[in-house]
Amino acid sequence: MSKWLGWIEEFIVVITLVSMSIIAFSNVLTRNFLDLSLAFTEEITINLFVFLTFVGAAIGVRRGAHLGFSLIIERVPLPIRRSLVVLIGFISLALFLFITYFGIDMIQFQIDINAKTPALGWPKWLFSLSIPIGSLLCAIRTIEATVKQLRELSYEQGESA
Repeated sequence: MSKWLGWIEEFIVVITLVSMSIIAFSNVLTRNFLDLSLAFTEEITINLFVFLTFVGAAIGVRRGAHLGFSLIIERVPLPIRRSLVVLIGFISLALFLFITYFGIDMIQFQIDINAKTPALGWPKWLFSLSIPIGSLLCAIRTIEATVKQLRELSYEQGESA
C-alpha cells in the first residue's frame, strides 16, 4: 500500500503544481496583454497551494525529511532512543489526527451554512477538503515512519548485541 499511496501523493503534487503554474501564468498573460485581471485565479491558486503543502508534508514524512533532533536521539542509549521515537511518533500522530478532526468539523460547518467562495461562488468545503485529506495522509505516513525507525533501532540492537 505504501508504494501505491506514494505514487498517488506524487501524482497529486505534480498535477497541483502544474495546474497552479498554468493558472498563474494565464493570469499574467491576460493582465499584461488584455488588461484583464482574472480574480478567480488567485482563489484557486491559494487553495491549491494549501493542498500542495499538506500532500508535500506527507511526502516529506514518508522520506524522513522532517526536522528532527537527531543530535539528542543519537546520544542517548538505545532503550531511551526507542522511547523517544515512540513518543515523537505518538505526538505527531495526535497532531495530525487533531487537524483531521477539526478539518472535518470545519467542512461540516461550511456545508451547514452553505458557505461559498467569493470569486467563483463554489462551495468552500470543496477547497477545505485538502485539510483533512492532507493531514490524514500525514498521519498514515507518521505511523509508517515510526514503525520504520523502530525496525532500524531493532536492527541496530541486533548488531550491537
